[in-house]
Amino acid sequence: MRRSVRAVLALVAGALAVGGFAPFGLFVLPLLALAALLWLLEAQTPRSAALIGFAFGLGGFLAGVSWVNVSLSQFGGMPLPLSLLATVLFCAYLALFPAAVCAAQRMLRPSALLSPWLFAALWVGGEWLRGTVFTGFPWLASGYAHTPPSPLAGYVPVFGVHGAGFAAAAMAGLLVVALQRRIAARSAMLWAGALLLTGVLLSRVGWTEASGRALTVSLLQGNIEQSMKWAPERLPDSMSAYLELARAWPADLVVLPETAIPLPYHEIDAGWLAALRATGRDVLMGAVTVGEVDGRPRYFNSALAVGDDGKRYSKAHLVPFGEFTPPLFAWTLQILSIPMSDFGRGAAVQPPLELAGERVAVNICYEDVFGEELIAAARDATLLVNVSNTAWFGESWAQPQHLQIAQMRALELGRPMLRATNTGMTAAIQPDGRVSAVLPPFMRAALRVSVQGHTGRTPFMRWGNAPVLLLALLVVIAAAVQRKRN
Repeated sequence: MRRSVRAVLALVAGALAVGGFAPFGLFVLPLLALAALLWLLEAQTPRSAALIGFAFGLGGFLAGVSWVNVSLSQFGGMPLPLSLLATVLFCAYLALFPAAVCAAQRMLRPSALLSPWLFAALWVGGEWLRGTVFTGFPWLASGYAHTPPSPLAGYVPVFGVHGAGFAAAAMAGLLVVALQRRIAARSAMLWAGALLLTGVLLSRVGWTEASGRALTVSLLQGNIEQSMKWAPERLPDSMSAYLELARAWPADLVVLPETAIPLPYHEIDAGWLAALRATGRDVLMGAVTVGEVDGRPRYFNSALAVGDDGKRYSKAHLVPFGEFTPPLFAWTLQILSIPMSDFGRGAAVQPPLELAGERVAVNICYEDVFGEELIAAARDATLLVNVSNTAWFGESWAQPQHLQIAQMRALELGRPMLRATNTGMTAAIQPDGRVSAVLPPFMRAALRVSVQGHTGRTPFMRWGNAPVLLLALLVVIAAAVQRKRN
């Protein structure tokens, strides 16, 4: 088969793999796509393998995260041709990671029995790097497809999202070995069955336990259109919308989404804040706050307890270009028109907030994509709360994908995850990663749920990504040693 044909097939396989993630949830598709990718690499040179891996990644990211174009053009003010070019270049950058993985796979030339494990090690190593380099973009890491009901979800509380990704990639490799080599087929199927059975058994383990009394929580979804949110004439509508929702759905804890009111917190009418405060035992609100960095005033993207702004969390992992401008890219400010796009960075570790009798670990929007960064606060917390504004991405797959990411965090950390969003998807997620309640997107409503805090620690909370990365490193070393001997 010609190299160009293999590249086209890889492009299609990468695009089809997106069906394994939300909103489709066909979790077997990414596994089959990875098997197809490994099959296409057979007998290829490292250079050809890199091209095939790049095509696979490009197909997957163009299909899965092209909603980036919506934020750039529709809400960021970038001309459409330029935003399309920027989106393609961004996806091409992300595709470099699977390209490097495939080149390394062929460069090391592992034996038939080692090949699946090396592929899994390289694959999760590449995804971990993609989520780390240049502040990271781990969206659509293969493990995210394996939230419940996937049988591989049991690996998540132990090894995190990359543990599920490792198991899936290894099973894909074992499938290829079984189809290509009769001698190793039985052994490969036994290993695949063992991986599957282990995942099922682990999913039955309760790593954390409920504590304290149940409390009622109201999660408010104002559905303020992003293009109008920062218009001064729409401010009264935003304020009345959230106050009416809070009054209609009082609870022990009332949660408003990220930057719910488009004003710095200290400029919001005190009477309105007092009326909002009266709707719950505690009220947590996403808001812009003002602080100092190196003696200069800076804005912060925060969430704070109304009436007690000493209970505050400020976002630590900022979005490049949306919340800060990377060095050497100041010229992009002349193209993009994103309000409040220069925030100060909160402390890397911030303690949970004492709210409604619970210890609440807060994260804001994009931060919940970085599971290991949430561990420090989650250890001492009983609840996780995410406040978001994904209106930036319109009616795209970004919202259900983000909800699936939140499911993974709840499963990794063994805590309920509550999400209050501007336009969706506002939801309550159980510690086992299952969504117990969710509001339809793009409607003005409140979600009132009963939730109970959890205590205890999952293995992932103790060790983070270290075990799966160490395993991946040992497999790569074994393959390198084998290559040298051969």
